[in-house]
Amino acid sequence: MKNNITLRFWILIGIVAISGFSQGMLLPLVAIIFERDGMSSSLNGFHATALYIGILLASPLMESPLRKYGYKPLILIGGLAVALSLALFPVWKSFWFWFILRLLVGIGDHMLHFSTQTWITSFSPEKERGRNISLYGLFFGLGFAAGPLITRLIEVNESLPFIIAALISFAAWLTVWLLKNELPDQAIGTTSFLGTFTRFGQVWKYAWVAFLPTFGYGFLEASLNGNFPVYALRSGIELSAVSILLPAFAVGGIVFQLPLGILSDKYSRRNVLLFVMISGFISFSAAGMMEQSTTGLFICFFIAGMLLGSTFSLGISYMADLLPKELLPAGNLLCGIFFSFGSISGPFIGGLAIKYLPGSSFFYVISFMLLFIFIGLAVFRPAKSIEKTIHV
Repeated sequence: MKNNITLRFWILIGIVAISGFSQGMLLPLVAIIFERDGMSSSLNGFHATALYIGILLASPLMESPLRKYGYKPLILIGGLAVALSLALFPVWKSFWFWFILRLLVGIGDHMLHFSTQTWITSFSPEKERGRNISLYGLFFGLGFAAGPLITRLIEVNESLPFIIAALISFAAWLTVWLLKNELPDQAIGTTSFLGTFTRFGQVWKYAWVAFLPTFGYGFLEASLNGNFPVYALRSGIELSAVSILLPAFAVGGIVFQLPLGILSDKYSRRNVLLFVMISGFISFSAAGMMEQSTTGLFICFFIAGMLLGSTFSLGISYMADLLPKELLPAGNLLCGIFFSFGSISGPFIGGLAIKYLPGSSFFYVISFMLLFIFIGLAVFRPAKSIEKTIHV
């Protein structure tokens, strides 16, 4: 029995890593191709939002089929959608055709993440939940970091990176057939579209605070990757510095993802989240005060990545701590929705700050967002008791 659970866990983790790889490859690859073709930066940026629009459009529709058909069918459909979409990119090079394909990749990836997150949180014992979700985040991060490495194959053939990513995704998809399907714990009441929104209300009541870290991570990741290079060039920070600062944040997040998850199992998710948020606030405030020092920024970015790189997985684990198992599907959906809100709003707010607050550091936008989340975590008081079965 234990061997079956271990096999299932590592297959799900492998699927997540390949999903991260495809996303990490697709974002820079399409941007490079469009830039080479002379497309404006605004249209290029708009095209990148297709992934997150797909997540937002699909999220309310996923809980009902998950409850009805189980985890495995949704993972299979999502994985096949990603593999086929990647394979279709070389067929026709068109702005709107590629936009639709990125939308489908977003929907397919979200089906994968929603199903795997919910499955892992449902079978993980509470004392190992932080570790397991941290491994989930770690492998996604490793895949996401590896994705851009194959963009250089564009010099050989523009279609080659898409074909390789599609083949790898399809190979990972085949391993899902080894899994035995399971259904999530059923909430009493309707499993319809309207029932999903009713459960969203229940989840929000008990666990709204857990969505702040997932929102914050989306905001942070998207604004750093989307705004910081522009801000750096306008502020006189060398391009060579930018090329080492963003990887410093990513490496810090990867290296300390698992240790923070294990610490959250031992010292409680809330305490660890409070610590990383206030420390992240200090790190980015310090970055704002020493932005002309590449060494100082490198240290701040690495420490910030070390602390904040696991906020998404910690948020998911905290959500699972606060909710009964019947509400985990709805809770995981809201984690994805708030991550998307953060990913879309981060570059927008950061762009406004760069444009209209030229005398102020961009890093202060991030630091005050982290302070806001810290305050939310500090004031939240969980319900003393939650019914094991919530009638919805």
